[in-house]
Amino acid sequence: MTKRTGGEIVRDRLLAEEVPYLVGIPGHGIVAMLDAFRTSQDRIKVLQVRHEQSAVHLADGYYRVSGKPLAVFTSIGPGALNTAVGLGASYVDSTAVLVLSGETHTYMEGRGVLQEVERKRPADVPSVLEPLVKAGYRPRSQRQLHEDLGSAFREMTTGRPGPTFVSLPMDVQAESDDVPDPEPTSADTPEALSADALTNVESAVQLLIDAKHPVIAAGGGVTLANAEQALLELAERTGAAVVTTLQGKGCFPEDHPLYGWHLGTKGTSIGNALTTSADVILAVGTRFTDQVASSYRAGTTFGFGAAGNTKLIQIDIDPRELGKNYSVDVGIQGDAAGALDAITAGLSVRGHSVDYESSEYFARIQELRENRIQELREKWMDETAELRESEAVPSTVPRFYKELREVLSRDAIVVTSSGHAQACVLEFPFYEPRTNLTSGGFSTMGWAYPAALGAKLAAPEKQVVAVIGDGDFMMTMQEMATAREYGINVVVVLLNNYGWYSIRDLQMAEFGEDRAIGIDWDEDKSPDFVAVAKGFGLQAESVERPADIQAAVNRALAHDGPSLVEVKVARDFPNSGSTVVGWWDVPIPAYLEDRRADYEQARNEIEPPPASPTRD
Repeated sequence: MTKRTGGEIVRDRLLAEEVPYLVGIPGHGIVAMLDAFRTSQDRIKVLQVRHEQSAVHLADGYYRVSGKPLAVFTSIGPGALNTAVGLGASYVDSTAVLVLSGETHTYMEGRGVLQEVERKRPADVPSVLEPLVKAGYRPRSQRQLHEDLGSAFREMTTGRPGPTFVSLPMDVQAESDDVPDPEPTSADTPEALSADALTNVESAVQLLIDAKHPVIAAGGGVTLANAEQALLELAERTGAAVVTTLQGKGCFPEDHPLYGWHLGTKGTSIGNALTTSADVILAVGTRFTDQVASSYRAGTTFGFGAAGNTKLIQIDIDPRELGKNYSVDVGIQGDAAGALDAITAGLSVRGHSVDYESSEYFARIQELRENRIQELREKWMDETAELRESEAVPSTVPRFYKELREVLSRDAIVVTSSGHAQACVLEFPFYEPRTNLTSGGFSTMGWAYPAALGAKLAAPEKQVVAVIGDGDFMMTMQEMATAREYGINVVVVLLNNYGWYSIRDLQMAEFGEDRAIGIDWDEDKSPDFVAVAKGFGLQAESVERPADIQAAVNRALAHDGPSLVEVKVARDFPNSGSTVVGWWDVPIPAYLEDRRADYEQARNEIEPPPASPTRD
């Protein structure tokens, strides 16, 4: 036992867990804890971001590349609440981040001290953040803090990952007590599959042996479980086509002959064609969200239930996800890598292996791959190829991504947040795990740039490029100061269309081309991003011709420091976006009668049918 202050308890726990960075903004509510880190700056570097939201995003990006959590610190009240968006993005996408927030002294709770939220309950910030974290803690003593921190790390890194939050009273930070030395909670090997899961593995093996057109739908859980090799081995043994969600993108080499690109609302014609015609789908680490399932419209992305005869095998570490959105024929609760390896082993024991390159199904996959860019985007899109090859000035977003892929290394990390930058990255091929970083579930504006800073800290040897729209960038662009101060050499590619154009395109596509509102701003009054970036000390330039993109990005990559390339992109509808081949449930106002009728017809095809709304 050693006498330690609360701050020292936090410091020693982070040292035991080998956390290299403590990220945040100081305030009066956290200074006692922060003081304890003065003696450990050679082992834990304190990084000062310019907004608490960015601190969580930075830690999120670091985790997605390294698989290891960082710690975030913030003061009481508004500082803690500023982490909410970051925690939401982390929680929805299942990433591990520890947030340490100062809070009111235990003996002053309820008095309304500076920045306390107390009208309903004393020191009540944890109640606000509770839905956004896997676990939250309110230690009242040094010994409780010691126990809570160990629990926080175990919760973050076992099972389905997620962020944790510790509300740390100011007196608990400063006062001392005897506590044990911290023992690291380093993640053990994943828990072995249960007997029930192994029984279900046998059922899955039989379904795959009998399948003629198997498809594997791989989500972000594959990457979280480091299951990429297990996925590759199973795909090649069965000859199954592999399609990915936005979060799963990169978990399977996108130049592999079995790769079928993406499924869902913003997927590809080949991905949806493969999944709607599959006789067996093995879903791994995917939640079947509305974007993945085309809002569950029957026959659009999947052929389950009344829409077809597809059998579903679902693997997920979280039992709540099994059967949540689609009934399963076989559900396997457990680690993705372990479950995939068990299925492959079962197929091997049964002597099942497919010479996929000589099969008729493989030939069909290749035919679909070759024809996928010929599918028309009904109503508003030209062929994908036209956008990708367009010589229009300013550049289309798909053409920009084509040029970017030519410049980057195979293992370069590309980070996106939302809007057209995120939607169009589905057409950008990734080849290595943990190189596609995106706020898929929360689609969080402001996420990409600070997350890219975290990615670069985790993999300094790799090229890291944040591709961001102008509206997105302005939410966290102050982190250019962080990049400059700490020499975090991330390249920002700013796709500037002077507005919220993914929303404008949605309005025009769904409501009518004359119904865009509240979505753009005057080009002459928009910020000069090149001048702003230079003011922060970045190298910066602007281009708009497709032929100039590669050279500009190459200059940014070669620069010894953070940099920004503004790429002005097409604003004319429908060439401002990307291909959409699925369906998304965007309710149409009743007064748009013709469009509303079409919408209601599509909504009636949701499977299983949604419950009727109740009216008072």
